[in-house]
Amino acid sequence: MELVLRGAHIADGTGAPLWPGDAGIEDGRIAALGPPGSLSATRVIDATGLVLAPGFIDMHSHSDLQILAEPEHLAKVSQGVTTEVLGQDGLSYAPVNDATLEVLRGQLAGWNDDPPGFEWSWRSVAEYLARLDRGVAVNAAYLVPQGTVRMLTVGWEDRPATPAELDTMRSLVATGLAEGAFGMSSGLTYTPSMYAGTEELVALCEVVGAAGGYHCPHHRSYGAGALEAFAEMVTVSRRAGCPLHLAHATMNFSVNKGRAPELLALLDEAIAGGCDISLDTYPYLPGATYLSALLPSWASEGGPEATLDRLSDPDTRERIRAEIEETGSDGAHGVPIDWDGIEINGVRRPEHAHLVGHSVAESARAAGTTPAELYFEVLVAERLGTSCLMHVGHEENVRTIMRHPAHTGGSDGLLVGDRPHPRAWGTFPRYLARYVRELGVLELADCVAHLTGRAATRLRLPDRGFVREGYAADLVLFDPDTVTDTATFEQPRQPAEGIRYVFVNGVAAIDDGRPTGALAGHALRKPETSP
Repeated sequence: MELVLRGAHIADGTGAPLWPGDAGIEDGRIAALGPPGSLSATRVIDATGLVLAPGFIDMHSHSDLQILAEPEHLAKVSQGVTTEVLGQDGLSYAPVNDATLEVLRGQLAGWNDDPPGFEWSWRSVAEYLARLDRGVAVNAAYLVPQGTVRMLTVGWEDRPATPAELDTMRSLVATGLAEGAFGMSSGLTYTPSMYAGTEELVALCEVVGAAGGYHCPHHRSYGAGALEAFAEMVTVSRRAGCPLHLAHATMNFSVNKGRAPELLALLDEAIAGGCDISLDTYPYLPGATYLSALLPSWASEGGPEATLDRLSDPDTRERIRAEIEETGSDGAHGVPIDWDGIEINGVRRPEHAHLVGHSVAESARAAGTTPAELYFEVLVAERLGTSCLMHVGHEENVRTIMRHPAHTGGSDGLLVGDRPHPRAWGTFPRYLARYVRELGVLELADCVAHLTGRAATRLRLPDRGFVREGYAADLVLFDPDTVTDTATFEQPRQPAEGIRYVFVNGVAAIDDGRPTGALAGHALRKPETSP
């Protein structure tokens, strides 16, 4: 064989106890498994004391553009990720036409940047997947983004789709799934995704379920009304006959402190009743998004230019301020904003660099203005391209939800901005270091199953997510005693420690702790879908 990983403690992705063994790799596959010392090869890596696990699967990634702009993708390979799921939160770059792509490039700059000179060579899902196939560091699955589909069909109007428009959207979703997408995502606190009502979502999810995909919603609220928002997604799943995967399934803001058991009871009842449900979370308290996401939905109707016009009108500003600060906008999850908890972490204009790392309230005090006025001025000057952290999480909720058997791991990581959330670089080693080794919230083998096999089962991947003969050699070797995340909120772009080797389709992306720059990843396609 080409390569043998000798004498590892194997966590095979099932949650079964670790067992000692060798793994042989040939032609990008796990060719053989055997007792320690039983296999030989051209190259042998001594894995004594290391854990061999399937490569981690990032079930919620925002690398849609950066995986192409920076294809070596060190943020993910350095933490052991070998597959990630793109097209999240109802907003991404396929399917599009020229006009919607232009709008999305601006709207999503806070998530993905808009690199000058970048080659926008695709419009369809099939073309985007083919672009990934030209060479990326990790494997990538894609979800058809419902908000993008609505933008392409209905535009930016806050109204129900007409029957003809709904038929067009159903056709676009069906085409994306036929071209290889694994399901559909929704972003129901983002415009225009949030303009879709329950009936529209059911109609779209019928198409998804019939094609063997799943629905991955960022539901309507993670704050006030969170449980009702989760319940709506369960209803959509049940009525449409469509599997449900809840994106970053957290219970945030002060109104939800200690309420994670209520969420899990809701999901357990639905699962017992026959619903196919899974979820993902990240092991941090703050969330991250673009700053304009806090606006009420009516302020964003009509698209970015209409939004900027409203933000330039004093009377409209006052109306927005009252809704954000006093009643709670739908974009801010129905909770009045505490500006001390909203931290600007990425700007586009150099004159705003001093705002990075500070809350809106702190920067407003320094400037001698109000938080709302600073917020509006920054949004206008940056043309909505600013990103932020939201300090709204609760540790007890994070721990409770990650124990659930339907749980998987998702970074929800943004790779751009001056100080991106450290989860983009640290999610998977943080699970292993903090929640396994330090706190004992999860056992090691169980945690690996959350991050690998359970995710692969949701994606229905026939040959990934487990250490088994014949499976793709997406593998990670890590030291269980030293693996840790080093990315912090002050220094977020720091690779993990203790991740010794990472193999993507049998090719080393990390070799003895050093990145190789290999581009052995490619687009994955929903089973029964051909390239």
